[in-house]
Amino acid sequence: MEPLSVAVHSVSTIAKVKTNDTVAVFGAGPVGLLCLAVARALGAKRTIAIDIAQHRLEFAKQYAATDIFTPPAKNSGESPLDYAKRAAKQMQTTLGLEERGENAVDVIIEASGAPPSIQTGVYLVKPGGTFVQVGMGSAEVLFPITIALVKELNVKGSFRYGPGDYKLAISLAAQGKLDLKPLITHRFSFKDAAIAFETTKNGKSADGKGVIKAIIDGPE
Repeated sequence: MEPLSVAVHSVSTIAKVKTNDTVAVFGAGPVGLLCLAVARALGAKRTIAIDIAQHRLEFAKQYAATDIFTPPAKNSGESPLDYAKRAAKQMQTTLGLEERGENAVDVIIEASGAPPSIQTGVYLVKPGGTFVQVGMGSAEVLFPITIALVKELNVKGSFRYGPGDYKLAISLAAQGKLDLKPLITHRFSFKDAAIAFETTKNGKSADGKGVIKAIIDGPE
């Protein structure tokens, strides 16, 4: 319930996602996936998952994403902002998105903390749209501030959760508006805790299955 409350805080409380919004989420880890699920529960018409890990995108598509996208590789000598601009344009072309209007991206939820994702999100979101930073990465990041200024973006930070977020999270789960069980892809006994951490670090278990959320049971 705790990561769901983080998603509720960013998507509902901070971004104020509403019916018919198009929401793009960078990072398809547990929090990013739950952000997609909350956006769907709140009535978003399109929920787009962006990640570099294919197994996470495949999971996202089955879970709560209407669309998925793998960012392109960076060209040799390409600047960070040139890459971000190209990646955003490629995403628009691939997914049939527009720069403004009904087919544009209304809300960006950045749940990876990766600088290229942050930069691409600013170029991708529509003028007057909302950009919410959830993922925590480097303390300092190159940010296309002039683009944010010209587009008159609502740039906001989202940190953990606040009053009312747990209540809404519990309500969404209790009403069956979203399902938390599929997120638990691996479960370990307490004595195998070290293996659990190593599996999470590697992103997959020994059998090749990709990790979304690993749970360690308490001592017997």
